[in-house]
Amino acid sequence: MKSKADIEQLLKDGNTVQTVINGYSMYPMLMPGRDYVILEPFEGEQPRRGDVVLYRRDGSILVLHRIWRIRRDGIYMVGDNQTQVEGPLRPDQIRGRLAAFIRKGKYVPASNMFYRLYACIWLWMRPVRHKVAVAVHFIKDFGKHLRAK
Repeated sequence: MKSKADIEQLLKDGNTVQTVINGYSMYPMLMPGRDYVILEPFEGEQPRRGDVVLYRRDGSILVLHRIWRIRRDGIYMVGDNQTQVEGPLRPDQIRGRLAAFIRKGKYVPASNMFYRLYACIWLWMRPVRHKVAVAVHFIKDFGKHLRAK
């Protein structure tokens, strides 16, 4: 497995990188142990709302989140499993952009129409995500309970 420093350097050198993800901040789209991400270098490009980018927090860790909003004062980020927005970030903090992800062996490019629609809807739903997640988990648990009988 590549270290975070290796990933950052490979991207800086212009390479595309495939790696596993850690944590649940991008759930339900990305899940550790199930999904891989393919990251491409991000240099001199214009970020777009909905892009998933790898960025380095000042003096801290690398994070993979979605661009919530772009303003003159910087870029605002949010994980798919979060409602709190982080920012403003500077464009120079961005190290790479999600080119694709692999779920259960299936390659899904970030340009995929269904993926882009998901990103748009999920950003729009940010204020109510937690309530939706609670409802989905309740329905899943209720279904398991019914099947167990």
